Amino acid sequence: MNDDLPSIGRIVDREHRLGVRVYYEDTDFTGVVYHGNYLRFFERGRSEMLRVMGTPPDREDHGAFAVTRITVDYKGAARIHDELVVHTRFVGMKGPRLIFRQSVTREGVTLTEAEVVAVAIHGDGRARKPSATELSHWDAYKVASTDAS
Repeated sequence: MNDDLPSIGRIVDREHRLGVRVYYEDTDFTGVVYHGNYLRFFERGRSEMLRVMGTPPDREDHGAFAVTRITVDYKGAARIHDELVVHTRFVGMKGPRLIFRQSVTREGVTLTEAEVVAVAIHGDGRARKPSATELSHWDAYKVASTDAS
């Protein structure tokens, strides 16, 4: 695995990068990553980016984030034993919604891209307004929309 990407990933130019190896459990019978497993890779990338941003997804105050929309474009296939990088960029907010752009690459080639909308919620599932602290943390990592395409 890429030694310059620790287990929680790393922020490079406001983009979080997380190394992921493809295991047998990630693949279908042909050795190709099952399409639904890219969602798991994206979830790991967002979770680790939120952790690095100072807002871990399993917060002590019982706040959390729920995905409300995800749009995925598949461009290529990953295979068993591949070393991948999950790229996650925080694009912005609209009310309680956080918008992320994500991709999975292998040796610099994009295999999958996604736009993900997640809502900040209370422990009981109701939408919540992000705190001023969260907003300031997130703003430091926000990429310009022209940089996110």
